[in-house]
Amino acid sequence: MEPKKILLTTDLSEESLRTFKPMAEFAAAQQARVTLLYIVEDVPIVAHGAPLAPPIHAPSIPSLIEDAEKRIAEQAAEMPGGLDVQTCVISAPRVAEAIATYATEHDFDLIALSSHGRSGFRRLILGSVAEAVLRHAHVPVLVFPRS
Repeated sequence: MEPKKILLTTDLSEESLRTFKPMAEFAAAQQARVTLLYIVEDVPIVAHGAPLAPPIHAPSIPSLIEDAEKRIAEQAAEMPGGLDVQTCVISAPRVAEAIATYATEHDFDLIALSSHGRSGFRRLILGSVAEAVLRHAHVPVLVFPRS
């Protein structure tokens, strides 16, 4: 496998940064482009008492996107120099599906992400983004386990 377009996801946490160095080295060796992707979770809600009204999006979404764009730019600056790195922030109701869809729509060859390693009740309630990306992706997915 010689990927030329790598989608590297981030949740803007320190935990997600641990994928950056190995993926940067891999991308450099493959002469691949890297796109850092962050998804702002935007779950529309139906107004109480108005079941036929269209769903409402949180009014804070634009400011969350703006903040995420600043933070992802800071994370991109952490990548080694000489690497072709782009950033993208989008909003979607389901993070894992958005990652898989973005990868397909933009012809990425590989998705790389960090697993936070939650287990038990927390995983049952919170779900696993990494696991869901594996289920929905149409390209190879490289998951970095919790260290």
